[in-house]
Amino acid sequence: MKYIWVSFLFTSLLCFGQEKPAYMLYNTDGKEIGYGKMIKELEKADVVFFGEQHNDPISHWMELQIMKSLYEKNKNLTLAMEMFEADNQLVLNEYLKNVVEEKSLLNEAKVWNNYKTDYRPLVEFAKEMKLPVVATNIPRRYANLIYRKGIQALDSLPAEARQLISPLPIDIDLELPGYKSMITEMGSHGNAGTAENMARSQAAKDATMAYFILKNKDGQVYHINGSYHSQNGEGIIWHLKKSQPQIKISTVHVAEQADIEKLDDINKKVADFIICVPKDMTKTY
Repeated sequence: MKYIWVSFLFTSLLCFGQEKPAYMLYNTDGKEIGYGKMIKELEKADVVFFGEQHNDPISHWMELQIMKSLYEKNKNLTLAMEMFEADNQLVLNEYLKNVVEEKSLLNEAKVWNNYKTDYRPLVEFAKEMKLPVVATNIPRRYANLIYRKGIQALDSLPAEARQLISPLPIDIDLELPGYKSMITEMGSHGNAGTAENMARSQAAKDATMAYFILKNKDGQVYHINGSYHSQNGEGIIWHLKKSQPQIKISTVHVAEQADIEKLDDINKKVADFIICVPKDMTKTY
């Protein structure tokens, strides 16, 4: 009788899980696709981008699963992350090589508030497998400098500081839909010049992340970033292709929907693969 009850409970939970999936996986056209088929496509790329929702737990779990799957196929894998700024690279390397303890990394690397729950598993897997981790983002003080004084303010930086950003001058096209939309949205709430500087600041981040991806490209690169920075082939990808037009890129994008059983038109074509998660999914912060 006990066995029958446990079997019934397990079956009930399984059916509930099928009726209420935590995510659905689609290709760029909105057709449902299996995880294994996605990995077979991702493993062909020089650079794989995972465009996350920063506070979504499914994003972070899938990031780790994809990283493990890519590593199984190619041991020459580099993890690269928006969540670490270029001036964090030294202490990050020291931690990976067991020169310093984790507390030094946490105290000195300006880690995000959700690092321990959301990004630490990625770094720890890289450390365990002796994989490099690249800090790709522009130091926030320089992004803020652009926002306050414009992109030309970078010209005043000393040579040492310039090693932490994309080579100057940074090619910026504010007509790209992503930047243009940002300017329009911000401009409606304040000064148009400030909105343009915000877009230039974002573009400098994208250019810097592209620069450090290429600088550290040895085998396949797996880059973690907010979805804004890689969706629709813009952001980081635009800068990558400007530098290396033939580079092979694959993209994964996380989208939220009220109903995940069918991919909304607005979320089609934004990436090669879309992980669709419920809008009411519990957040990590």
